[in-house]
Amino acid sequence: MKIIICPDSFKGSLSASDAAAAIDAGVASAFSDAKRELIPLADGGEGTVDALTSVSGGQIINLEVAGPLGEPVQAYYGVMGDGKTAVIEMAAASGLDLVPSAKRDPRFTTTYGTGQLILDAYNRGYRSLIIGIGGSATNDAGTGALSALGVRFLDAHGQVLPPGGAALAHLSKIDTSAMKIDPSILNIRVACDVTNPLVGPEGASVVYGPQKGASSEIVRELDDALRNFASIVERDLGITIANTPGAGAAGGLGAGLMAFLDAHLESGIDIVLDVTRFDDRINDAHLILTGEGRVDRQTAFGKVISGVLKRAKRAGVPVVVIAGGVGEGSELLYPLGATGIFSIAPGPITLEESINSTRELLSRTAENIVRVYAAGRASKST
Repeated sequence: MKIIICPDSFKGSLSASDAAAAIDAGVASAFSDAKRELIPLADGGEGTVDALTSVSGGQIINLEVAGPLGEPVQAYYGVMGDGKTAVIEMAAASGLDLVPSAKRDPRFTTTYGTGQLILDAYNRGYRSLIIGIGGSATNDAGTGALSALGVRFLDAHGQVLPPGGAALAHLSKIDTSAMKIDPSILNIRVACDVTNPLVGPEGASVVYGPQKGASSEIVRELDDALRNFASIVERDLGITIANTPGAGAAGGLGAGLMAFLDAHLESGIDIVLDVTRFDDRINDAHLILTGEGRVDRQTAFGKVISGVLKRAKRAGVPVVVIAGGVGEGSELLYPLGATGIFSIAPGPITLEESINSTRELLSRTAENIVRVYAAGRASKST
């Protein structure tokens, strides 16, 4: 029997690799003779670098860059085993987790550090980039990252704008003459799991601004600033981005990468599944075990589990979902192909207890699932 083990991370507790190892331990306890393949997954957010470098035998490059508040942070990016492709997580340099709750204000946070990661990869000779843009702390349309690449964003007096999304209300001119990279020789795939436009009621500021610390007044201010940015980009570059699907991802970083670097936005989980050769590896599988920290309505829309279910359904392989918590809307996964959805909670348990015991609970749940599955297979064969 062949079992594919392919979870996302259990945020706050286990990385995708650690979660896969925990599930594997439980499977081995129940069915040691099973052939098991571990494929840690991510959808463009946290864990994307780990997922793609580990599966390809790549390496991690550590680098000090500017964090979302401008202070130095220790960040990283990956190089895949082909020696040609760099994998960057914007959250490693410009993520929300890098900003204390009391200091979160997307008017001023910057993606400058993400641009430093891109520039370092470029200077080392990598011309194929995969950039995951989940988990941002920013709303600057990627202007911070582009500033690190040499683009100058100027006000009406020819002065360079300060960092942050609010300053874009004063953008008057874009100067790309000192750009430090040549976008024409790059192939940039942006791993993105949202389709929000840059502005408007479904745009970056309105939908994601509040979770980054924006009040309703700040949301309006930022949305107006992004509208001005889109207008100047259209005037100076001849590129329309205001309503492009995905342009609002990561506080508008999607828009900036598309407009200035000719990047292509793609489903994050589909990029990861393609790179890991997921379709080939599940062809002869009997069972797939996947999971993440919480399964609810959002899980059905562009996340790791929905991507796994889509591919598995096409291949005719049953999938069991394991979650730290199961919330409202999880039943939407059944039409997508889920065979079962299980919480690791053994009974009434606090979130803290669950997080502290995730590894053990995950192994135990996986063991129970596989024991039932193996018993069912045995009964069919008699």
